[in-house]
Amino acid sequence: MNGLIDAAFGRGKVVTLVFAFLLLVGSFAYLAIPKESNPEVTIPVVYISTSLDGISPQDAEDVLVRPMETEFASLTGLSTMIAKAGEGFATVQLEFEPGYDAGQALDDVRQAADRAENDLPDSVNLTVTEINTALFPILTVILSGPVPERTLNAIADNLQDEIEALGGVLEVDVAGKRDELLEVLIDPTVFETYNLSFDELIGSITRNNQLIAAGAIESEAGRIVLKVPGLIENAQDVMDLPIITRGQTVVTFADVATIRRTFEDPLGYARIDGQPALALEIKKRAGANIIDTVDDVRSVIDRLRASWPQTVEISYTLDESETVKTMLSDLEANVIAAIILVMIVVVYALGLRSSVLVGLAIPGAFLTGVAVLYFMGLTMNIVVLFSLILVVGMLVDGAIVTVELADRYLHEGDSPNAWPMPAPPNAWPGRSSPRPRPRCVCSFRCCSGRAWWANS
Repeated sequence: MNGLIDAAFGRGKVVTLVFAFLLLVGSFAYLAIPKESNPEVTIPVVYISTSLDGISPQDAEDVLVRPMETEFASLTGLSTMIAKAGEGFATVQLEFEPGYDAGQALDDVRQAADRAENDLPDSVNLTVTEINTALFPILTVILSGPVPERTLNAIADNLQDEIEALGGVLEVDVAGKRDELLEVLIDPTVFETYNLSFDELIGSITRNNQLIAAGAIESEAGRIVLKVPGLIENAQDVMDLPIITRGQTVVTFADVATIRRTFEDPLGYARIDGQPALALEIKKRAGANIIDTVDDVRSVIDRLRASWPQTVEISYTLDESETVKTMLSDLEANVIAAIILVMIVVVYALGLRSSVLVGLAIPGAFLTGVAVLYFMGLTMNIVVLFSLILVVGMLVDGAIVTVELADRYLHEGDSPNAWPMPAPPNAWPGRSSPRPRPRCVCSFRCCSGRAWWANS
């Protein structure tokens, strides 16, 4: 440490340039570092859920839970496994040991789930859910207004595609939207006329709503892949489906049924000021700047809003960027206030030079710390901001004590470059500190302790 201090005192211009460089790099890092509200905390918990309509709790335990327990029990790093079975469903909660690689644990769980799925009934699907704080929404955009439901859904779908195209957005979930479906209204009299049954009708739709690969043809011109298109894409495709053939007559759906577009039965309602509403929950990518991401989302909405009906209203809720902006403003206000107040006090007690040194030490330490965080790949979150605000007092105390000590030595006659001070020849044996000198009662300058240091 003494060698570093000697080098600093002997190269004052280099130290000044390094300090200016740290201020510039720290300022750049403060503007460029990703800012978010909450730190990304790894939670070693994974949920696996299954469902099977009509199954009893006892059967769910035997058919669903036991095969999953057999596969998941052998996972590396598994600490606790909790399984629950109920009417029509079964869930398994896996908790891994602290410090275990969360990504590796999730991969192991998915592989075990694929193996367990082979032992489950064919109509059962496993859903693996990771608990991740980074997947919480950072902004909720609400669309509302006296417009048809289909129009509101189309606006939400278009807005979802545009927002998900942004670099800082991971995904957008639309809440309150009902899925569209085709409703088929059948006249029983027509069924009796053509001697049809419901099973034949349903089987015809199932057989036709498929994409069949027909192989490939290789020739001198190249390879051509063939397919038999049979996917239902709109209502007209259903209307043109053949049901039965009687000689030269083909009976289609249009002959026996009426088809119309509708929605699934609602499970709940969302209203704002009495008008129907949809909510878009926006999630950001890990490491993305929350302030820039929210600003980009608002810009996209403002750009697309010109093509919407004027009655559609936009409202924003749960905007976490406002919390981050408030914390940043508090940090900047505290730092500026600390610099001003400390400089006023130090100017009064020690002078202008000491106050300037103390005033430069505080932002220099802050910006250097932010630069270290930036180059380490960390983010500026609420924990980091709180820590920086908390250490303001420590920085102020350390700067004042150091500057006051140096100022006192200068007033006692020491040279600004007198570091380290040479040890006097009459030091205590085996110790680096000088022996206490008796108080001088003569008028010779050489008897003064501090004068001795300067003249030796």
